[in-house]
Amino acid sequence: MNVRRLLSVPLLAGVLGALAAGCGIRATEVPTDFGPAPSRANCSLTSPDVTTQTSRGIPVQVFLLCGSSLVTVDRTVRVAEGATDTERRVLVAQGLLDVLAEPPSPAEAEAGYETEVPGGTTVSGPRPTDPEDTLRLSTPPSGLAGPALAQIVCTFSDSAAAEGDGSVILGGPGDEAPRRYGCTEQVRARPGAAEPPSSGVSGN
Repeated sequence: MNVRRLLSVPLLAGVLGALAAGCGIRATEVPTDFGPAPSRANCSLTSPDVTTQTSRGIPVQVFLLCGSSLVTVDRTVRVAEGATDTERRVLVAQGLLDVLAEPPSPAEAEAGYETEVPGGTTVSGPRPTDPEDTLRLSTPPSGLAGPALAQIVCTFSDSAAAEGDGSVILGGPGDEAPRRYGCTEQVRARPGAAEPPSSGVSGN
């Protein structure tokens, strides 16, 4: 029997192991072929979404959730001609709510976009004792999930539904007084952790 040949195999294995350790490669005793790594939200569309391009109406941007932040996507809303300023604000706000509640397109969903705004949410104009720019939601703002409220506030504040200073006055269906909400960098970056800042407002 060739002793030299028998010894060569373990010696070679030892040498290769030492070389691997010297190169910073760590050995493993578990299988590594588990297929591709789980996909993560990249929050980037590789091409324009044709579904938003073919829709007719006023071009707007709404805020969707992606990863841990808010991102803007293009949408359109329809507003009847001849509406007064107050009516127009309410119609725009309702259109924004409707598109916020819609599921993202397949391309957006693949990129990790999602929404938490509940479907069926409606909006109406101010009551006689409210500031004239008030928008009252069918769900109290305090009753909305944090990310959903952030989506609505940031979308409204960046649209024709907002006041000139970028804030938006929201109320609910009850007797509670409306409040002024703002969309900050912190809210856009962490909508689940940072709630839109709000303050009280005086009526007409």
